[in-house]
Amino acid sequence: MAGKIDARLADLGITLPDAPAPAANYVPYVRTGDLVFVSGQISQGPDGLIKGRLGADMAVADGAEAARRCGLSLLAQARAALGGDLDRIVRVVKLTGFVNSTPDFTDQPKVINGCSDLMVEVLGDAGRHARAAVSAPALPLGVAVEIEAVFQVA
Repeated sequence: MAGKIDARLADLGITLPDAPAPAANYVPYVRTGDLVFVSGQISQGPDGLIKGRLGADMAVADGAEAARRCGLSLLAQARAALGGDLDRIVRVVKLTGFVNSTPDFTDQPKVINGCSDLMVEVLGDAGRHARAAVSAPALPLGVAVEIEAVFQVA
């Protein structure tokens, strides 16, 4: 039987991807006590990596979509950490978002809103979180966005 978060995802027409495998020497998540720390998830969609640099060759709306895709991967990792039961999420504690951007680009918060908005859309008030949105001169594999998360879980 699907839980209420799975039902909410279905109502929104959202299908989570499989939890991406780590690309280097780290684990995708660590659970300690009632917290799950999810490693940074890079922007990727059904057609592969979402690459680009905000302020150069990518618009804010495209960056926000890339961040939303990171959010889908974060939820997929949380689902894996929780044995498939997203209803065990108590709240999103914090997101840290990195935006591949030019030195003069200043709309990092608007980009990371793509992920923040997804969390609230799916989890309601439990999706409201503390956050950092920072610029990076480059990200792994040339992706546009990378986001890590901390979830409080039951």
